[in-house]
Amino acid sequence: MKHFLTVNDIESLPNWVDEAINLKKDPYQFEDLGKHKTVCLLFFNNSLRTRLSTQKAAMNLGMEVMIMNFGNEGWALEYGDGTVMDQGTSEHIKEAAKVVSQYADIVAIRAFAGLKNKEKDEAEEVINGFAKYASIPIVNMESSVGHPLQALADAITLKENETKKRPKVVLSWAPHPKALPHAVANSFIQMMKLQDVEFVITHPKGYELNPEITKGCKIEHNQDIAVENADFVYVKNWSSYSKYGEVLSKDTQWTMTKEKLGKAKFMHCLPVRRNMVVEDAVLDSSQSLVVEQAKNRVFSAQIVLKKLLKNI
Repeated sequence: MKHFLTVNDIESLPNWVDEAINLKKDPYQFEDLGKHKTVCLLFFNNSLRTRLSTQKAAMNLGMEVMIMNFGNEGWALEYGDGTVMDQGTSEHIKEAAKVVSQYADIVAIRAFAGLKNKEKDEAEEVINGFAKYASIPIVNMESSVGHPLQALADAITLKENETKKRPKVVLSWAPHPKALPHAVANSFIQMMKLQDVEFVITHPKGYELNPEITKGCKIEHNQDIAVENADFVYVKNWSSYSKYGEVLSKDTQWTMTKEKLGKAKFMHCLPVRRNMVVEDAVLDSSQSLVVEQAKNRVFSAQIVLKKLLKNI
């Protein structure tokens, strides 16, 4: 594995999940692996779990960590070839990626979708720019269209909490006051395709995700029908894909409630809007796995860094 950019970079999801669960038993068992190695975390957007969990994962492996918030600390980057840089950008990705490569052994990047231009977002100019010009491995800490570290943490959480061989897992849209990206939902769907589960996606009409990603998945527009007899319900908002970046509905009938959840376990990547996306009675119950998911972010990052370090 040269880089970790998408869920598809996981060569064997069951093996990775088992390795991560083993790491949890002794997080420091490979602390010599990262000795005298440095990971650079570049944030183009805000973070809580991603920053702290990736930093903790690196520390568990004995790595040094450098962190830079590009939003207010770095030069505005240019990504286009042949561009006359006479406007707002100050540094080209070609130089930036090569320079960072001299300071670190691995670089991890977080850069959200702008939700204004679908083609630009799907081109993944930040992640792909670094992957093209850097000479060190790149880790995706959430990009315009994917969040594979979150999906891997979700896979770990599912494995630890499943009570049957083939559970029913539902991904449900929920209302939100802001337009949110598709990254978490996209990667969760890609991860579910690697699992032996009964998988259903439910959302209002108009909130269909990229058909290339959802191809082959069961989609149900009636949330009540979708969550019936579910073992896990993963709730997440996303904006429209066809009317790119738009909020078409804030229908609170899609808010996840204790009644709709039934006996299923509740999952969400956090942060979450209480009593908008999900009611307090769900989040504060023993059915909620959100804190476990957040803990598993450390070990999803750690297994990725461990595999990259072994190839350096």
